[in-house]
Amino acid sequence: MTDVPLDRIRNFSIIAHIDHGKSTLADRLIQTTGTVALRDMKEQLLDNMELERERGITIKAQTVRLAYKAQDGLTYTLNLMDTPGHVDFAYEVSRSLAACEGSLLVVDASQGVEAQTLANVYQAIDANHEIVPVLNKIDLPAAEPDRVKQQIEDVIGIDASDAVMISAKTGLNIEGVLEAIVTRLPAPSGNPNAALKALLVDSWYDAYLGVVVLVRIKDGVLRKGQKIRMMSNGSTHTVEQVGVFTPKMVPVDYLSPGEMGYVTAAIKTVADTNVGDTLTEDRNPASEALPGFKPSVPVVWCGLYPVDADDFEKLRESVGKLRLNDSSFHYEAEHSAALGMGYRCGFLGLLHLEIVQERLSREFDLDLIATAPSVVYKIRRTNGVVSELHNPADMPDPSVIDEIEEPWIKATIMVPDEYLGPVLTLCSERRGQQLELTYVGARAMAVYRLPLNEVVFDFYDRLKSISRGYASFDYTVDDYVAGDLVKISILVNAEPVDALSFMAHRSQADRRGRQICEKLKELIPRQLFKIPIQAAIGGRVIARETISAMSKDVTAKCYGGDISRKRKLLDKQKEGKKRMRQFGKVEIPQSAFIAALKMDA
Repeated sequence: MTDVPLDRIRNFSIIAHIDHGKSTLADRLIQTTGTVALRDMKEQLLDNMELERERGITIKAQTVRLAYKAQDGLTYTLNLMDTPGHVDFAYEVSRSLAACEGSLLVVDASQGVEAQTLANVYQAIDANHEIVPVLNKIDLPAAEPDRVKQQIEDVIGIDASDAVMISAKTGLNIEGVLEAIVTRLPAPSGNPNAALKALLVDSWYDAYLGVVVLVRIKDGVLRKGQKIRMMSNGSTHTVEQVGVFTPKMVPVDYLSPGEMGYVTAAIKTVADTNVGDTLTEDRNPASEALPGFKPSVPVVWCGLYPVDADDFEKLRESVGKLRLNDSSFHYEAEHSAALGMGYRCGFLGLLHLEIVQERLSREFDLDLIATAPSVVYKIRRTNGVVSELHNPADMPDPSVIDEIEEPWIKATIMVPDEYLGPVLTLCSERRGQQLELTYVGARAMAVYRLPLNEVVFDFYDRLKSISRGYASFDYTVDDYVAGDLVKISILVNAEPVDALSFMAHRSQADRRGRQICEKLKELIPRQLFKIPIQAAIGGRVIARETISAMSKDVTAKCYGGDISRKRKLLDKQKEGKKRMRQFGKVEIPQSAFIAALKMDA
């Protein structure tokens, strides 16, 4: 492999809001540079997970190396990172940006700047990136490039006068993007003679090679046969293979400063490769590690249980394997009286939860029940100890609790002016506090502080429906604030059902309790005795519904005669029903659980 001079390498990522054309632009760049033969080209080439292709979204950041002969006659090596646009995968975006020096900011020329365009571009500015604005979809009749350029300057504050105008779908002006990458983005810096320093950007498990580690070389040279050390945990490994993605894995002799590539070293578990760690040579280690990434912190937790209890072993293996490919997924075993053995799982958001659930059922053929999602609360006890509460069923006795803190988020909502009223009402209903409200042309940008607990259920769905799908939403977790929070227990026939208990603010408790009782009344089949369904806070019942008993006509055989004969039979039936209610067990069918847990909050 020939040496590539540092000044001819460009590392860049593509950032944009969902559906603004990141993956399509990546396809065109790969095609234009001839990296992949025409017969192997397909739509969304870098989205190699079946789920990504089906939903048309990017879940994992992917990397590819392109060779481009520029107009100045020199050949440049371009390392591209295609990043996700969804807020739940912002963690993937931050890792990709740390490995690059520049970004292409793709904005849809008809829709303009959206909420997650802002979130991702601020991450790029924080990473000191050079940013090249690219206006995509300029071939659409609704495209307004001049308005969108002005919007980029007004909202983001970067110069968009020389934005590159393209259509990624038709391939219009892709050469212009490649020239902009070469001329406007900076080259990486690094010293090949210094001690090896490589940033660990990502890692995943391969059944044949063990753990594959994606690295960005900062200083030194990484070659086959070298003994490397992870600086965070001190573990050492011998490099078996180094290579680059084109986007197939292609082995090379070595990787030099500024380059991106992969390393395999017979590493058994992904847990040994902490993302953001620094790789160095064992014999000649670097004096200090590179600044890593903040570890991902789950914000939403829910219980996952197999529908068939015999599948628990299979679920245990499956979550272990999934964790190998997704370091932001957390889990711990738990037991529920109603649902048996399962796992309490932590996610970065609701889409992440949905994707993990879908992957478990598809890739591992599991039939699962998910309990209602809840956020992580902090319990401050009277003795000064602070503990985290992942599952409302584990809430300690209220007498030992000093206060409960819940996570709040800072949400940015961009919405056309005509839908602003209902959006502001929705935020107020969810205990939101307005921070600012500004206008960009005919669109409003509202910034709110909201409790995460009010967002995890159906906030996003409600927002989309009241704005006819035009609103875009992005959030970052802000901090923990003490609130008047209560645990609502659901009792069926005076027996608490732990899987249905949840946390709510006291002001919303009555409404939420009533809703779930009404829902369960429809779902639980009738028995021969009355079944009370109650929602309670501690010992105080706040809502109740009663499922009436199925009645057998015990007086059918009495024709005429004394009323006391009928009365005796009815009293006997009443006694029997009383005894049944005392000893009778109410079996709540699995379907009722699933439907109750899918309840719109």
